[in-house]
Amino acid sequence: MHPSSRRGCSTFVFVGGGTGGHIYPGLAIGEQLEALTHAACPIRRVHVCSDRDVDRRVLEPEGVEYAALDARPLGLRPLTLLNFVRSWGRSIRKARRLFQQLRDEAEGSPVKVIALGGFVAGPCVQAARVEGLDITLVNLDAQPGKANRWISRRAARCFTALPTSAGYAKAWKLVPPIVRAAALGKDREACRAAVGAGPGECVLMITGGSLGAASINGAMMTMLPELASELQRGRWRVLHQCGGGAGGASSDGVAQQLISAYERHEVPATVVPLVRDMGLWWGASDFAISRAGAGSVGEAWANQTPTLFLPYPYHRDEHQRLNAGRLVAHGGALVERDQIEARANALTLGPLLVGILRDHDRRAQMRRALVALGPADGAAAIARAVLAV
Repeated sequence: MHPSSRRGCSTFVFVGGGTGGHIYPGLAIGEQLEALTHAACPIRRVHVCSDRDVDRRVLEPEGVEYAALDARPLGLRPLTLLNFVRSWGRSIRKARRLFQQLRDEAEGSPVKVIALGGFVAGPCVQAARVEGLDITLVNLDAQPGKANRWISRRAARCFTALPTSAGYAKAWKLVPPIVRAAALGKDREACRAAVGAGPGECVLMITGGSLGAASINGAMMTMLPELASELQRGRWRVLHQCGGGAGGASSDGVAQQLISAYERHEVPATVVPLVRDMGLWWGASDFAISRAGAGSVGEAWANQTPTLFLPYPYHRDEHQRLNAGRLVAHGGALVERDQIEARANALTLGPLLVGILRDHDRRAQMRRALVALGPADGAAAIARAVLAV
C-alpha cells in the first residue's frame, strides 16, 4: 500500500538498527499487528534504521517503508565520542521531521514508537519525546544495553524477551521470545527438502548472525580436517551462513573460502553470506552452532533446534552468554566461550562437536527440552498490548 493511501491509519514506527538483531523483532511485531488488525482497520508500519549496509539488506526485501539515520554508537575513544555527539543532534532533527510528517499523514490517528534498542533508538526516542508520541521499549537481551537503560526511564511501557534484573523506573513485563514468521520452520520435512537434505541425512546449521562471525568461520575451516570423517560417516549436510569478512574481505570472498574448504573435504554444504528464509534452515536442522544474540536464541527456542551457542566474545558484560542461559538451564542448548583464535577454538570445540554429531539420543533429549519451554509468541503479546493503548 502506498503511504498516501494510508491516511487516517494508525502508524507504528519501529526504531532500531545496526544489526539484524535490532530489526527482525520489529518485523515480527509488525506482522502480528497486521494480523490482528486485518483490512478493516489497517495500520502503517515504518522502520527507522541506521545507514549501515546490513540494515538495507535486511529491510529492502521485506518491502516495508524505512528511513535511515546516520546515527553512531557511543564509545569512549575521542573520535568515536565526537562522531556520536555530532550524529545525535542530526538524527534527532531528522527523526522529528519524519514524525511530524507521519503525524500529518495520520490525520489524527495515533503515531506510536516502538524502540528496539541500539544506537539508532536513542535519538529517535528523544525526538519522539519532544513530539509527544507514545513510546514502548522492547528489550531483547538479558543484560539491557546503555540505550535501553536510558529509554526505560522515558518509555510508557517496557517489555523484555529475557529475564533481567533491571529495575530502572518501572516494571519490565517479561514476554516469550520475539520471532518473525520467516524464521519459523513450520514443516520439518518440507524444510529438509527445500535445503536439499536427502533421506537419512542429518543437517548441521552454522550461523554468525546477520553480520557473520569471523571466529566461527575460522574455527570451522580449522576443524574440518578432523570433523570431515565424522560428518561423512553420519551423513551430515552443512548449512553455513557466513556473513562478511574481517579486515575488509568481501562476503562473497569469505563464502568462497568456505565453499572450497567443504568441497576439499567432501562435505556437502550450502554457504551464503545472508539467509533470507531462516525458517527453512532452522526447521531442517538437527543441530546448530550459533552466536547467542537474543534473536538467534529465540529462533532456536521457537524451532526446537538443539544448539551450541558461542557468545560474541567482545562484550564486556557477556550479555550473549546470559541470553542463552535459560535454554542451557533447561537442557536444550550448550554454551562455550569463543576463544577467537581458530586453533584454540578447534581444540576446545572439535571433541565436543564429534560427541554431539555421534549422539542422536542426546540431540533428541535436547529437542524435547526445548519443546517443553512452550511457544515463542512474544511478538503477538506485544502487538496486543500496544494496540490496546
